[in-house]
Amino acid sequence: MANKKIIVIGGSSAGPKAAARARRLDQNAEITMFQKGPDLSMASCGFPYYVGGVFDERNKLLNTPTGVVRDPKFYWNAKGIKAVINTEITRIDRENKRVEYINHQTGESGQQEYDKLIIATGATPNMPPVPGINLEGITTLQSMQDADYLRNIRDEGKIKKAVVIGGGLIGIETLEALHLAGIELTLVELFPQLLSFLDWDMAKLIENYLKTKANVITQNGVAEFIGTNGKLEAVKLQNGTQIPCELAVVAIGVKPNIKLAREAGIEIGQLGGILVNQHMQTNDPDIYAAGDCCEIPNLITGKNVLAPYGDLANLEGRVAGENMIMGNTAKFPGTIQTGICKLFDYGAGITGLSEIKAKEAGFDFEVAVNASFDKPKFMGGQLLITKLIAEKNTGQLLGAQCLGPGEVSKQLAIWATAIKAKQTVEDIVCSDLPYAPPFSMAVDHSIATSHVMENKMRRFFKGINGPQLKEKLDNGDAMFILDTRGPDEYENMRLGIGETLIPVGMLRKRVEDLPQDKNTEIITYCQISLRGYEAAMFLQGLGYKNVKVLEGGVAAWPYPKEK
Repeated sequence: MANKKIIVIGGSSAGPKAAARARRLDQNAEITMFQKGPDLSMASCGFPYYVGGVFDERNKLLNTPTGVVRDPKFYWNAKGIKAVINTEITRIDRENKRVEYINHQTGESGQQEYDKLIIATGATPNMPPVPGINLEGITTLQSMQDADYLRNIRDEGKIKKAVVIGGGLIGIETLEALHLAGIELTLVELFPQLLSFLDWDMAKLIENYLKTKANVITQNGVAEFIGTNGKLEAVKLQNGTQIPCELAVVAIGVKPNIKLAREAGIEIGQLGGILVNQHMQTNDPDIYAAGDCCEIPNLITGKNVLAPYGDLANLEGRVAGENMIMGNTAKFPGTIQTGICKLFDYGAGITGLSEIKAKEAGFDFEVAVNASFDKPKFMGGQLLITKLIAEKNTGQLLGAQCLGPGEVSKQLAIWATAIKAKQTVEDIVCSDLPYAPPFSMAVDHSIATSHVMENKMRRFFKGINGPQLKEKLDNGDAMFILDTRGPDEYENMRLGIGETLIPVGMLRKRVEDLPQDKNTEIITYCQISLRGYEAAMFLQGLGYKNVKVLEGGVAAWPYPKEK
């Protein structure tokens, strides 16, 4: 029996993983991987940190854990995989089961037959269709060449002002990288908020933090790039504002690379990605696809999504690689779209559905916000703010958003595992998680968040979030707003919304200072609203019938505060 011929198109993430999996399962297969560019297996999510100088050796983005560069020689010697770089596949001939290619370095063209083929062509950065887009000084951060260009700018230290266009994951990480280079920065986002996968109230907390590092402009897009003699000098916004700069990094998302697949008659979905089944198989049984070029199902809504994440690309590639050898024995069920980014001293991320997405999907759900620390203060604990979404009738977890200087990744990992397992709030409230003061609170932040949700769902207290309270204030609703913090905290920073300060330790002695009408709407809070919750329960015990806790307290208040 002839050896199976495997062709992999794409050498970044999904492609190399598929090739490696195929090799491990079949030592005799003839595996060829074609890469359009000069580099293989790039750790592209590490580009911002290379640009920012977190590490200086370029090859660390290409190395194995033992420090060997993943180049064609490595792939052949270590894996028996023929890796062909600087070579683009120009056509897939499905009828004759072969591909046509051209080497952009030598001009050599040719063709090669396959038994099984995987398309892992990735995605291309979106670029704004505005004048001046081709000026020198405008770049993305999608390729190793982009990373080299921006790292060189950092090392030279000549550029003093830059604009980052796009407030998503890559835009914000690029902002940090250029900030580390000492460049004066402006971040421009067309939509009303940064990090569009978060709800507005959570994204606003990120925006408030980033404004301490850079100029942040939302609800304003790019109208034109202005330059002289072919070089960028300014970015003109849609409202007419001109921002002088010598560098602009465009990070407004990506679109799947599907030209090759479309021309070959591979089925494309409504979102513009290649359609695959749970085996990562296309409508051609001998052709698979994986990575950013594909559409995959959201496990909660059942609808297809584009999820251009490096971890998913590797998982999809592994499944496709096995199935090309073993015959559809492996499955990739879909995604819950877990994402995280680092922004200076903060982390921010989501797993599952946001409140907006849960509404769009038609769920009847409850929302809870918790602010607490990742470990005890005496161990250097840092703040975390989590917004949890759960289905009302069943308590099934639908989504969690987390941000802050605390250990965000741990929290998202907990929630992602729980959501994937279709766990409920009840499953989390008594979770047996590891505890020691260097690592967590006795009641971990995730468990404390589930307690807040449980208390709300069991109607032990009523909650109100920042936007809901702001709407009531704007409407002029009659309320008694009770700040239960200490006087020192109040003097240092207060909300300035007409609140009355009664520290929780004084509340029992100052009952006469409370409204006499037990039907008065009372809003209680503190820094994180733990004391606010204690006060609410006390007030309910006194017979007050309309008490609400401001969830997340001062820490989660997304609007200006008085200092």
